[in-house]
Amino acid sequence: NPVKKIPDSHEITLQHGTKTVSALGLDPSGARLITGGYDYDVKFWDFAGMDASLQAFRSLQPCECHQIKSLQYSSTGDVILVVSGNSQAKVLDRDGFPVMECIKGDQYIVDMTNTKGHTAMLNSGCWHPKIKEEFLTCSNDGTVRTWDVNNEKKHKSIFKPRSVQGKRVIPTTCTYSRDGKLIAAGCQDGSIQIWDRNMSVHTKFHCRQAHASGSDTSCLTFSYDGMVLASRGGDDTLKIWDIRQFKKPLNSAEGLPSFFPMTDCCFSPDDKILVTGTSVKKGGGSGKLFFFYRETFQKLYEIEVTDASVVRCLWHPKLNQIMVGTGNGLAKVYYDPVKSQRGAKLCVVKTKRKERQAETLTQDYIITPHALPMFREPRQRSTRKQLEKDRLDPMKSHKPEPPVAGAGRGGRVGTHGVTLSSYIVKNIALDKTDDSNPREAILRHAKEAEENPYWVAPAYAK
Repeated sequence: NPVKKIPDSHEITLQHGTKTVSALGLDPSGARLITGGYDYDVKFWDFAGMDASLQAFRSLQPCECHQIKSLQYSSTGDVILVVSGNSQAKVLDRDGFPVMECIKGDQYIVDMTNTKGHTAMLNSGCWHPKIKEEFLTCSNDGTVRTWDVNNEKKHKSIFKPRSVQGKRVIPTTCTYSRDGKLIAAGCQDGSIQIWDRNMSVHTKFHCRQAHASGSDTSCLTFSYDGMVLASRGGDDTLKIWDIRQFKKPLNSAEGLPSFFPMTDCCFSPDDKILVTGTSVKKGGGSGKLFFFYRETFQKLYEIEVTDASVVRCLWHPKLNQIMVGTGNGLAKVYYDPVKSQRGAKLCVVKTKRKERQAETLTQDYIITPHALPMFREPRQRSTRKQLEKDRLDPMKSHKPEPPVAGAGRGGRVGTHGVTLSSYIVKNIALDKTDDSNPREAILRHAKEAEENPYWVAPAYAK
């Protein structure tokens, strides 16, 4: 009975944040989980190092204020591909330090082949399954590009999906086949287009109406045996294809609502079961994880995950555990103590560490009466006396001048406009206080001039 193989007897919940968990990645050994979300954070969880309090050991924002679209460890597990809402994919090492960042293309060039990188928002990305330096990205500029980690200056090769009329169409998801020879992209016109990795011009396989046009196909994934391709559409369907007979799907399931451009599907480690999550509106029930039998596509099983959408699911073949990312900021891990290895089993058994008593003591003041001056600790002074002294000091308790409003006066410059004359006035600090009659202003000094004739009379007297 294939249902017996689903490891869901136990679960743990990792609190990523409050917003949607839109990306999950597990390294090949299954020791570390990374989660990324709409809150721009990427969190690192180490199953062997975590205790039952389930805290992430590192949190960072690799792409500033861009939502994280996809996270994946490379086939060796030493670097992580981060695809976010900007146009440049990033590669981080295991500890979250940047290794490379793809170049941004020139958005004023029409022919995308002549630009060195993507010019619009990225949608998805993944590593080559065999070549550990190569990865793939697709973007709203209507291209799918492959890259080399050691060369960030330019993409390796470029694939341009086309609509029936030959116009450019936006790829919303991309993936490699399991042997890495084919590159598949799901596009906004509902088509799925597959190229030979070495021949970028014409598609090798092509299905025009794979999903409803205008619905974003959110995930493509090849089975482990490489025979079939599963696609999760934004038109609430899950379909499975044999690419050799690519006109119509082998099977399809309907009524699986999806609100997220990264809702995905995955195969079980034995390749018999296909898993996907569903989305729900707020207060509209609970998001579920559905399990379909690959051969007949009958629904085997479902898990009610939480009262929010299920966005990401990942069934790790080595751990035999199912990771789920949800719309309310949780990453859940389903496991079975008997059928699963390591992973969540490691950290559940560890009790929470007690706070160390030594760290919680406040620092006491130690009095050493006859210590030499160099070892004597400074006496603790209270600040109240000092404040009282400061209040009596006229300099320290002088209220600062408020900013000038209106015309300046008294040597202080007023607010000025943007014209040249106002700028000159500002620079020579005109004092405009005296706006009386100039004759009166001169006559003000008449009496003084008569009594003490200094400038005019003495000269003329001689």
